[in-house]
Amino acid sequence: MSPALLVIAHGSRDPRHAATVHALTGRVRALRPGLRVETAFLDFNTPSVGQALSALYLSGVREVVALPLLLTRAFHAKSDIPAALAESTSRLPGLSVRVADVLGPSRLLLTALERRLSEAGLTPADRATTAVVLASAGSTDPEAIAVIAETAREWRRTGWCAVRPAFASAALPRTEDAVRALRAEGFERVAVAPYVIAPGRLPDRITAGADAAGADVVADVLGAAPELARLLLRRYDASAAAPAGLRALTA
Repeated sequence: MSPALLVIAHGSRDPRHAATVHALTGRVRALRPGLRVETAFLDFNTPSVGQALSALYLSGVREVVALPLLLTRAFHAKSDIPAALAESTSRLPGLSVRVADVLGPSRLLLTALERRLSEAGLTPADRATTAVVLASAGSTDPEAIAVIAETAREWRRTGWCAVRPAFASAALPRTEDAVRALRAEGFERVAVAPYVIAPGRLPDRITAGADAAGADVVADVLGAAPELARLLLRRYDASAAAPAGLRALTA
């Protein structure tokens, strides 16, 4: 029997956040019939990680792949999620939890970003005259910031005339400053691509900054893009196939 998949999202007071996460996990279920897929949240929403693992355990599940619904390995991936998983495995005898990698970096994420820009009205012919702001939530973790910067460089190599990182919090530049800087450099068109999974306070800050600076195009969040659903399954498969004991927590 395959391990269950527990997708762990951040959570938000904004109801759009949980609705988007559930839409994404629903798409994962549709891609992999027969795989048990559950959702948990670190904060604001239910079930918590502990509640979700307890429910899985009571239903007879003993092997779980926990997948952080995060784009970088920052504080939540390095601290909050391991602590929540350790608490559950310490009180649920025989439960084995493997921790999958975070979603980024991945070419599938770049494809999802392309999808959102296309839906916002850009075409392949616009690449040569469009500068893009890759706007993430932000982090105080230098590793996470470096990954965002490298993602922007990698995306630039696909043909956009410029791709610059920006952040809604904790790091600079802000979205509006990145848009204005690109304008000052003379780029004909500036688009903002939110590098976030679900709506909420920080994604709204990205959109507000883009609008305030006069961005020509503002894409939607990644949301339940089919590329994200495929990426979740790719991370699940890699973790489930790893040798026993690799990145696993067992009571």
